[in-house]
Amino acid sequence: MSAVHSNLSGVPFDGIADVYDATFTYSSIGQAQRSLVWKSFRKAFRPGDRILDVGCGTGVDACFLAECGINALAVDCSSEMIEVSRRRVISCKKQNSVELEVLAIEQLKHLYDRAPFDGLVSNFGALNCVEDLRSVASNMARLLRPGATALLCFLGPHCLWEIGWYMVHRNPRKAFRRWRKNGTIACLSDGSTLQIQYPSVRSVAHAFAPEFRLKSWRGIGVTVPPSYVEPLAGRFPIAMRIAKQADLLFGRCLGIRGLADHVLLEFVRDQA
Repeated sequence: MSAVHSNLSGVPFDGIADVYDATFTYSSIGQAQRSLVWKSFRKAFRPGDRILDVGCGTGVDACFLAECGINALAVDCSSEMIEVSRRRVISCKKQNSVELEVLAIEQLKHLYDRAPFDGLVSNFGALNCVEDLRSVASNMARLLRPGATALLCFLGPHCLWEIGWYMVHRNPRKAFRRWRKNGTIACLSDGSTLQIQYPSVRSVAHAFAPEFRLKSWRGIGVTVPPSYVEPLAGRFPIAMRIAKQADLLFGRCLGIRGLADHVLLEFVRDQA
């Protein structure tokens, strides 16, 4: 395991690194949504593969991959997130299978000399914070071997749960914030702000072409609600278990999957 610090400082996610696991990772909603993504990880990758985890956050996915026998290089722009990841990796049974580096998504070109990777993952909206997806896609293509899989989980552009939740709470501004053409400004717990984009699946596929082909996609969080509904979810654990099972079905249904909190896109690196 290594930790290489870049010259990035004061990035927005530094201020929430110490509370992210408590508010999402360990929540019943966070665990339900992540378990759905992990099912796709298990199908896409094999023991011995070398995977790049982009926007790794607190290192939960990297440790999961390591425990599946997969080697992971996990990068994040937040030095504080990487520090939390470092503490998590130390307690991981396969800690030698995880490398950590402070690196912004826009700086992936600095990893060219460590290519090729057998696959790539980016979970729970890290790529929603990127303004130029086309440039990022080009860098990712340079890092992956032909035929490799990239699993990218975005915040979806149309979340039915969000619309209903905030309309009930008489907050139409938040209910329809994902529909704004230029995205929205997210205010984090430390008072910093972040521009969030909500691209459609079609626009993401266009940005990643021609180096990548969109093989399939599914919704993550059609029946499982967004994390801010956790107080309600905690009161109805049986309903949450039912919602988790239902998500396996509805996340694949045409017309419904696009109403999820997140969408998980499976791309294949072109053979050319």
